Formats: sequence, C-alpha cells, structure tokens
Amino acid sequence: MAKKSEIIVKDVSIKTMTIDGVDYICLTDIAKQKNAAEPKDVVKNWMRQKNTLEYLGLWEKLNNPNFKGVEFDPLLAEAGSNAFTMSPTRWVELTSAIGIVTKNGAGGGTYAQRDIAFKFANWVSVEFELYLVMEFQRLKAKEQELIGWTAKRELSKINYRIHTDAIKSHLIPEEVTREQANFIYAEEADVLNVAMFGMTAKQWHEANTDLKGNIRDYATVNELICLSNMENINAVLINDGMPQSERLVKLNQIAIQQIQVLEDHSGRKLLK
Repeated sequence: MAKKSEIIVKDVSIKTMTIDGVDYICLTDIAKQKNAAEPKDVVKNWMRQKNTLEYLGLWEKLNNPNFKGVEFDPLLAEAGSNAFTMSPTRWVELTSAIGIVTKNGAGGGTYAQRDIAFKFANWVSVEFELYLVMEFQRLKAKEQELIGWTAKRELSKINYRIHTDAIKSHLIPEEVTREQANFIYAEEADVLNVAMFGMTAKQWHEANTDLKGNIRDYATVNELICLSNMENINAVLINDGMPQSERLVKLNQIAIQQIQVLEDHSGRKLLK
C-alpha cells in the first residue's frame, strides 16, 4: 500500500508517496508550474523528447529487471520527431516501466521516482527544482526523526513492563483491590515523571489542558532514552528494597547526568 504525504514548494502543494520503500513525487503537481490548466500536456511534451526517453530507459535498465528493452529501442529511435507522442500510461504499457506510475481518483496524477521527478522539475524550472530537492530532503529528515522517536517510545514501553513487574513482585501485597494496585503503579510511574520532568502526570495535565495524551507522548528522543534507562534502574532498586524517597533522589541524579551526556552545552543533540 502506498504511503502518501505532501510538501510545500514555493507555496505549491506537491504530493509524494512511498511504494514498497521507493519514494515517488507527483509530476502533475510540478507541471502546474509551467501550465496550471493542462499539466498533463506538460508531462507528455517532456516525455516525447529524445534525451528524456534516453534517461528513462537507462533508469529502468538499472532498476527494473522486467523492463522491456526490445520495445524501448524503436521508441527511442522515433523520439523527438514531429509525429512522435508519448504519455505516462503508454510508456508503462509498452515497456513495463516502474519509474513512472499513474494513480486515479483522489490524490491521483502521474508520479515518478524521485530522481526522475527531479529531472522533470529541472526541465520545468531550475529554480523550482532546487526548492523541491530542499523541501523533499527536509521531509525525509523529518520522517527519519519520527521513526527514531517512535522506536525509542516503544523501547520505553517495553522497559516499563519490566518496571511494573518489579512493582508487582515487591511493592504490591497479595490481598489488594484492583484500584489499590493501580494507585501503586501510578505512584511509581510518577516517581519517574518527577525524576525526569520535575512534575507528576496530574500536574502536567493541569498545566497542559489543551494537549491530548500524556507527558511522555511529548518527550524528546533523548528524554525517552533516559526514561528507558531509568525504568530498568528503578526496577533494580525496587528489587533491592530501596525506599521510594531514596530512589527518587537517585533517579533524579541519573536523569540529570544522562541528559547532560546526550546533549552538549550548545544544545546540539548527539542522538537524533
């Protein structure tokens, strides 16, 4: 299934999508820079040029084992002549190309693998191509940052399970109600919250009534790394029988030390 997104280039919305890990950019949106009324004609005019077909054919030979080179050769011979025409649909049907795809319906249009799309953007406008490359790189960097944040958040959840198992084994008596057990779990979670963020979950909600989720959903990657470590350490301290007040002081010291290691004095993140 294609994963869709969009970027804004010089106030123009450009759709993007990822298919099987390959990034595609909408040529139809780019073509509107040259002809907003008939962007399809812009794409066709680009594809009928000989140097364009040479590039597309070479890209397919390098990336597509099912590319029909036999069908491609006569097309290349005709390309550039007055009578020659080419469209994305015809290109794909004749050669089994994968570098260009056409999507119908909402969010539809002609899409091309990012290198091909950059080539097309350069033909439309060199300036627009430069802005497109810059914004696309920014989008991919943001996606990688989100992937890293999500991974650290999941790691924190796994370590929290280790943390709660230690609480269950050493802090919760056998004969308690569900409500009493939940109170103890929440109280220990707040030990970590106070050590890391300087406030309890309730205090955070009272100070951020307009935000959904909880305090950890808004933590940075470095804070999540630190929390993950603290959950493991707190589980060990609980197993060792250290009182909660002493654990809080110890965990706060660890939080301060680890954040200082993860972030240098200029504020640059060592881990992104």
